[in-house]
Amino acid sequence: MASAIEDDVVTLDRRSIYILPTRAGVAFTGLLFVLLVAAINYSNGLAYGLTFLLAAVALVALLYTHRNLHRVRISTGNAPPVFAGEVASFEVCLSNSGQTPRVALRVEQEEARSDARPPWRMAGRMQVARVHLGEGETACVTVSLPTLRRGYLHAPAISLSTEFPLGIAHAWSRRVMLPTRVLVYPRPAPPRPRLAAAGGGEQAGTGAARSGDDFAGLREYARGDSLRHVHWKAVARGQGWLTKEFGGGALGVQWLDWDALEGLEAEVRLSVLTRWVLDAEQVGELYGLRLPGKIVEPGSGEAHRDCCLVALALFGES
Repeated sequence: MASAIEDDVVTLDRRSIYILPTRAGVAFTGLLFVLLVAAINYSNGLAYGLTFLLAAVALVALLYTHRNLHRVRISTGNAPPVFAGEVASFEVCLSNSGQTPRVALRVEQEEARSDARPPWRMAGRMQVARVHLGEGETACVTVSLPTLRRGYLHAPAISLSTEFPLGIAHAWSRRVMLPTRVLVYPRPAPPRPRLAAAGGGEQAGTGAARSGDDFAGLREYARGDSLRHVHWKAVARGQGWLTKEFGGGALGVQWLDWDALEGLEAEVRLSVLTRWVLDAEQVGELYGLRLPGKIVEPGSGEAHRDCCLVALALFGES
């Protein structure tokens, strides 16, 4: 069996397309043989003409079936991150770089890559979509895989096939393994309270170490400040954006700490920390993340949330 094609963009050529007759094609070939025997036996010119006409139609159909896959370009698309337990989606784009339409293309996916399985062994195929491409057109389909664990999940191998136009021949491509991968975040744990610090200052080893809660004054708003600490009355009066300060001038900071979950398994800790990150971001808190060998400084916003989730997803992976 030929090896799979691995590249960001793959254009199918003659060496990457195979073709064989279908059951209907085998039956059609048998019919041609019977007609030919009858024509020879009875020396019937009409039977000869019909036999050769049908044979010519079959040959032309074979050429069209093969050409239907030729010069189809396969490329990668978007692969947004997901949480463990959700379905990962890989976008695959097909482009027609030829001058004739590509009709009734079937996109088939195979199982995801596994380090325990040799690259030449594949599981069963499953049809994902049926695509029609006009001249110069591009269409994108989505290949889906369930996720079981955090980390990177590679896209499954795909292949294209067609039986256009008569269904007497089946053409298919070599397996295409696009180097796309989805980042899988840890599965968020059910909501649970965060541990509070014993004192007013920031402390390591607590689930959510917070600075003091005593109001200390106002200062100009800075990017990254929690919206919960914005002095909205001043904004409404047209006095500009001001931020409330607490505990002698330090904004409340939530430290989401690995060590605060002592006694839990590593994956359970990661799930709980994932939940805390999502909850802190939802309420607009200023939060940081402490992991063994990795510290994400306090911040807020979608970019900061994603930075924390990436650190959790790749924790312990080289």
